[in-house]
Amino acid sequence: MKIAMIGTGYVGLVSGVCFSDFGHEVVCVDKDPKKIEMLERGEVPIYEPGLDTLMAKNVEAGRLSFTLDLHEAIDGAQAVFIAVGTPTRRGDGHADLTYVMAAAEEIAKAASDYVVVVTKSTVPVGTNRQVKQTISKANPDLEFDVASNPEFLREGAAIDDFMKPDRVVVGVQNDRAAEVMAEIYRPLYLREFPIVTTDLESAEMIKYAANAFLATKITFINEIAALCEKVGADVKSVSKGMGMDGRIGNKFLHAGPGYGGSCFPKDTKALARIGQEYASPMQITEAVIKVNEEVKRRMIDKLLDLCGGSFNGKTVAVLGVTFKPNTDDMRDAPSLTIVPALVGGGAKVRAVDPQGQHEGEEMLPGVNWVDDPYKASQNADLLVILTEWNEFRALDLSKIAGKMATAHMADLRNVYSPKDAKRAGFAAYESIGREGFTAE
Repeated sequence: MKIAMIGTGYVGLVSGVCFSDFGHEVVCVDKDPKKIEMLERGEVPIYEPGLDTLMAKNVEAGRLSFTLDLHEAIDGAQAVFIAVGTPTRRGDGHADLTYVMAAAEEIAKAASDYVVVVTKSTVPVGTNRQVKQTISKANPDLEFDVASNPEFLREGAAIDDFMKPDRVVVGVQNDRAAEVMAEIYRPLYLREFPIVTTDLESAEMIKYAANAFLATKITFINEIAALCEKVGADVKSVSKGMGMDGRIGNKFLHAGPGYGGSCFPKDTKALARIGQEYASPMQITEAVIKVNEEVKRRMIDKLLDLCGGSFNGKTVAVLGVTFKPNTDDMRDAPSLTIVPALVGGGAKVRAVDPQGQHEGEEMLPGVNWVDDPYKASQNADLLVILTEWNEFRALDLSKIAGKMATAHMADLRNVYSPKDAKRAGFAAYESIGREGFTAE
């Protein structure tokens, strides 16, 4: 089967590469000449473990190619996937569908034979029907169907998620489209991974509901963590005890500095906006958005306490700026709230991140970038663990404490324990949802 993938961002590129590994002929299209040139050279514009190797394998096998020419990509394709950006629209929190509708119109003008147009981008309920109207208007003679196929890829584990999914969700309007989608996902059917085939609106809603629920779990445990600090409980024990309940599960119950990334912030805002439009307020989701921002600000208060009430003149080493490990994604990362507060308060910030420097240099002005946690800690007044990269999980804490001017640590991912920090010679330690200590 020939598939065209419009958009070579995170979702489009990962999906295109994985579909080609299924054995399909995939042509990825993008309007950015630099990106296409880069891909044709075998360079991956995003960081995703294993993607470069898988891409090279399928290019070499002749199943995967890249082009600027939409007509070339669509010619002979049985399915065209729309995987363009749907950023939060300024002013109202809604998903901006400009790129989706532009892609739909271009598909209509380029296609001549029957094709299934599949929306892979995260879009509000009702969007696929709008896509259908847009295509019909642009090319009334075209025979086509639309389908909704939301993605559920975790950055840093996207290939595994695509190849071994919890479920694949497909929204269609008729059997013909369902058969095309079944053929696309045939390798997963054969391996008996769950495929949920439903209507367009339900498929669109599943994506938003799932992400909002996961964001709610994260925000709930972060609120519990704040209470744990007041009452003397340990949030790690609380999370463990909660997660053992099969009705709750242990995923997304790790307290931290708030959620970020390309999905949760955007999708919770969009779901809240959809609720408002249909006069069915998403009150829990709205509360989650509000509390998540408060959680990030609460982290700043923790750092202020460890700096004696002022950042001015302090040197702070920040370990990790991406929203989570194994990605270079900085979108809505807690670092974008916390680091500017440090810099704005007069601190000298040294940052270390295995993949985040490229984006971080632009998004976090006033930061000095170093390649080593031990260099960053030299004569520092505070060490902040902001992203739990594996590189930061087995540090020689004694060595770091010995290098610091004031051995204070804010462990905002609960990587270490108060006992670890005290034994290493830290004079003060704060984490999330646990009792810290300050040397008398």
